[in-house]
Amino acid sequence: MLKDYFKISAREIFRRKLRSWLTLIGIFIGIAAIVSLITLGQGLQNAIEGQFEALGKDKLFIMPKGGTWGMGSSEVLTENDLETIKDVSGIKYATGMGYTYGRFEFNELIHYGFISGISPDPEDLALVGEAQTWHILEGRNLEKGDKYKAILGYSFTQTDIFEKRVEVGDKIILHNHEFKIVGFLEKIGSPPDDASAIIPLAAYEEVFDSKDELGFIIAQTQPGEDPLKVAEDTEKELRRTRNVDEGEENFDIQTPEQFAESFNVILDIVQIVLIGIAMISLLVGGIGIMNTMYTSVLQRTKEIGVMKALGARNKHIMYLFLIESGLYGLGGGILGAAIGIGFAKAAELLMAIFIGPAFLSVQIDWLLIVATLAFSFVVGCLSGIAPARKASKLNPVDSLRYE
Repeated sequence: MLKDYFKISAREIFRRKLRSWLTLIGIFIGIAAIVSLITLGQGLQNAIEGQFEALGKDKLFIMPKGGTWGMGSSEVLTENDLETIKDVSGIKYATGMGYTYGRFEFNELIHYGFISGISPDPEDLALVGEAQTWHILEGRNLEKGDKYKAILGYSFTQTDIFEKRVEVGDKIILHNHEFKIVGFLEKIGSPPDDASAIIPLAAYEEVFDSKDELGFIIAQTQPGEDPLKVAEDTEKELRRTRNVDEGEENFDIQTPEQFAESFNVILDIVQIVLIGIAMISLLVGGIGIMNTMYTSVLQRTKEIGVMKALGARNKHIMYLFLIESGLYGLGGGILGAAIGIGFAKAAELLMAIFIGPAFLSVQIDWLLIVATLAFSFVVGCLSGIAPARKASKLNPVDSLRYE
């Protein structure tokens, strides 16, 4: 019996192809939006978690409060803060960096980008390189004794910035000071980072007149130590040496896990808003199914009368129309899920080509697909309840007389 319901419903849907396609549009647009948005959101979360796992869970990032990586804040960190952090129990090593926005000049062409100042000490370079996922592509890293030497990001090896590939050994002017290029970084995948420069901290302090000022500090905890506990101890020591009360700190301390949680909270909020918008499309699609089913009831009034005359009961008629409206929802769900996955995969491919593979890692969640298809079938059934009830209540005698 159930098989017959589905056969008759499918036959009616295929018999009116144009109307069926128009009915499916609202459903598959909504489902495609939901599937693609959730899949992309999960892909971004996967990429973010992967990036922070690459940093290692044993890192602490200390920054002036109110800024971003040492910029945009009236507060500064100092060498004294760095020494305080190094003396905290549980800290293995710590180093400071300068970080600001500056002017690049090469062959009379101008570019503005980020300039970082770091100590050329091997231990400092190793910690910063691990925390920032910096790897040398060409040339060499900074070395002790370097001053007016620079490492440039990957984009300078292309023609994206200066219309000509910059080479190791070339001279570049950074904030009105000439530097010799000694190396290039591998592609990070972040356009600002790939178009940035790294110079020795001593040169950075001279160029930007920022002696004893640090943009942020990176610390590594001892093996086996809880980074959150070490962060609390570090915060206490910095409050003491900076003479600030608890709750009035003029600095922030973050672990990679906390960074990841902050990003995930933002992504979740954005996803909820966008999915809410997509639900409007589903509502419109549901109304479309309801309209189609009301029209179908009118067109099949005589057929309903014949079925009732042959012994079909009200519940049989109702089940028939409910399943038909459910199939509209399911059909829209299948199309929408396929389009949504295709869109997410296309976005991942474009992101990998134009920005880098580290920013989006899309994986198909089959549980999400099954849940979405079930949801679209239910939406279809709910949209068909009123027309199905109307069909089931038709008087068989009046239905047979209907023209």
